[in-house]
Amino acid sequence: MDSKGVTEQPISFERPETGVDPAEPRGALVRTSTPPATPPTPPHTAGGGTADAAALPAQARTGETPSTPGTTPPSGPSKEPPVIAGNGPEHSQPSVAAEPDTHRPRPVPETIPPQPGTEQPHASAERRSGQGLPPGQPTPMRRDGDRLRFVGAATRRIARGIDLDEIVMGLCRATVPTFSDAILVYLRDPLPVGDERPTGPVVLRLRRTDRIPEERDTEGGGFLPAQQPEPNELADLSAVTAELCEVRPGGALAEVLRGVRPVFADAPAARAALPELLGDDGELIIPDGQRAILAPLRGRRRVIGAAVFLRRAERLAFEPDDLLVAAQLATHSALGIDKAVLYGREAYIADELQRTMLPETLPRPTGVRLASRYLPAAETARVGGDWYDAIPLPGSRVALVVGDVMGHSMTSAAIMGQLRTTAQTLAGLDLPPQEVLHHLDEQAQRLGTDRMATCLYAVYDPVSHRITIANAGHPPPVLLHLGGRAEVLRVPAGAPIGVGGVDFEAVELDAPAGATLLLYTDGLVESRLRDVWTGIEQLREKLAATAQLTGPDHPPPLEALCDEVLDMLGPGDRDDDIALLAARFDGIAPSDVAYWFLEPEDAAPGRARRLARRALARWGLEELTDSVELLVSEVVTNAVRYASRPVTLRLLRTDVLRCEVGDDVPQLPRLRQARATDEGGRGLYLVNRLARRWGATRLSTGKVVWFELNRS
Repeated sequence: MDSKGVTEQPISFERPETGVDPAEPRGALVRTSTPPATPPTPPHTAGGGTADAAALPAQARTGETPSTPGTTPPSGPSKEPPVIAGNGPEHSQPSVAAEPDTHRPRPVPETIPPQPGTEQPHASAERRSGQGLPPGQPTPMRRDGDRLRFVGAATRRIARGIDLDEIVMGLCRATVPTFSDAILVYLRDPLPVGDERPTGPVVLRLRRTDRIPEERDTEGGGFLPAQQPEPNELADLSAVTAELCEVRPGGALAEVLRGVRPVFADAPAARAALPELLGDDGELIIPDGQRAILAPLRGRRRVIGAAVFLRRAERLAFEPDDLLVAAQLATHSALGIDKAVLYGREAYIADELQRTMLPETLPRPTGVRLASRYLPAAETARVGGDWYDAIPLPGSRVALVVGDVMGHSMTSAAIMGQLRTTAQTLAGLDLPPQEVLHHLDEQAQRLGTDRMATCLYAVYDPVSHRITIANAGHPPPVLLHLGGRAEVLRVPAGAPIGVGGVDFEAVELDAPAGATLLLYTDGLVESRLRDVWTGIEQLREKLAATAQLTGPDHPPPLEALCDEVLDMLGPGDRDDDIALLAARFDGIAPSDVAYWFLEPEDAAPGRARRLARRALARWGLEELTDSVELLVSEVVTNAVRYASRPVTLRLLRTDVLRCEVGDDVPQLPRLRQARATDEGGRGLYLVNRLARRWGATRLSTGKVVWFELNRS
């Protein structure tokens, strides 16, 4: 049978099919002193009924008389190695009429103790008869059943693991000390993912070692005795074994791994392969005899590692049937590792996709503080269609966006990313909120007929202390006032994005200083246990109760407020993704704003310098006068050269000094290096050298050129 048979029949324990003598049964059969009444039938070839019958746990069959214990079998023990059978159904039982087995030895009933004074011909007979085992150990006539139970418990423990470390640990904990005294697990470095073809040589890295702990792990039930004392040669496996091993093409280790089947350490192939795997000093931990098994770990398409099972010298050696157990453990572990690697890659891609779709950090616009939270619908699928954003706009304004695409899959995340990018582009054009939603609706229709999403778009102006909001089928925002009153804002709901042919309406509301606006998705307020309006009312009450803790004159901290809001979710309330954006309105005081209109004439730059000088003197910023006059003169000169309407000049005093010059020309200025013969073109070069930051933004009515200077 090839290696595929082990994978397809993971719990088959069939007996060797050729060269098997009935006198050397596996499991619970004992020896008889006289041959059976019927002469023994010659051993059957592969696929015969004798091998299949021996694969079953030895039990008394109907109509058979148990033989006398302590007797001798009719022939000597078999010398043939076990063969892993892959043909035929698992655990098939031959027909008694077609295959009489009256010649087979009978098991000893549990109620009949072994006769005293019975002498065993050798140690193997003593082990299989159960004599000499410590009290409380499993009886030998149930050895086959114990193997089945152990493999079942071990594979269940391995299958419980999700990631790579859990699966490898499950293999180690399931086998030590029940099956072996120690184990070494080698995996390819790096592990291949799916259908990827690794480049370079095959390198195995020692992933984990395990040995008998202080307290014996009894999970799964043991079928062989395990002694508690720990030998020196198994005390520290990682200290005497090589961490890395390069598999040489055509070498002994490569041949063993290609063969897939586990082999004993004393086999010729293993004797040459183990030094290559474990290193020069690795032979020190290999006991004599059949007390070590080298088992390749084969995934779905290729060998991904190897496991070495070790037993101490004073413990009973492995039996040929233990090769089948090692094969099952290796197969289940390798398939689990394959799936874990694939799951890890998918989770990494999903996390990277979601991370790039959402803002990595929030901006710090003037006059407003921001905080946000995002919770996926499930930890195993960290992608969804919810998003939030904060986009700085000209004039120290900021756009606050929150949206929710239908579903929480990879497709929803991809659509969300496209809509978020479209919203950022539209915000850069400084369109009104209702126009932004209209263009988002058109974009959603271009993406597909079933691309539905809800969105809320708001623009906050810290100078006028006003906020303009447009809604497309999204839950309404909640405004928490400074005194502790929480208010659900009355915003027309509108139709979701993607419906098409729907007009959106914007409303302008007061945004007093100290107030907090909370934008959220429906996953926060809606679940199987409550409807959306009940959840909104609970959110409003939660905000009001949180504000009472800090008093009427101090708003609650934003980060703590977000955490308190998420605490309102119960165990059954996480049915959808949750996006949360909180904005604390600080505003800009009127005394920190200076605003003028300048006619587009030659005298405008000089007037702009005088107005700026007076404002700086009023604010106590005379040390910035020279720089501000020079930069204001250059920017206003460029504006009045092409403008046909009055030019605006505004100074804002916050943590920095900001100057904004607006005109009705949509073309943005471009920084270039002026030649020696040019009469102009050096204004923006000076702005770039002297200003802390500068930029230009296109508006629906023209453009704004701005720069900032540090106040100290």
